Amino acid sequence: MEQADIDVVSIEGLTIETIIGVYDWEKEKKQSLVLDIQMSWDNQRAATTDNIDDALDYALVSERVSAWVAEKPRELIETVAEGVATLILNEFGVQNVEVRVAKPGAVPNAKNVAVTVRRSVFDSPFG
Repeated sequence: MEQADIDVVSIEGLTIETIIGVYDWEKEKKQSLVLDIQMSWDNQRAATTDNIDDALDYALVSERVSAWVAEKPRELIETVAEGVATLILNEFGVQNVEVRVAKPGAVPNAKNVAVTVRRSVFDSPFG
């Protein structure tokens, strides 16, 4: 399949409460992370069959990502972004994923800070 023929399934504004940060006070209270996820997926079969089994189940992806992010404290949003990208590539048959992790209010006088990673199954030496 040509790259131009690949569709995108998006999850925008997935808000997850978790322990995140490097400072002692951050390790004692939950903060919000906001994730935007874009996943390459061929939607043609699902559109034809109108069957969830042929689609990328974004509800299931959201549940799995939320559980993974919240399961244990992490220090860096970079770690969260990389972990979410790896999870999606490994568990959902997605070939390309972009994950943006934002931490609103992390920097005084800034509305938001965020990191974005783009990963592909082809990035792996075994891809």
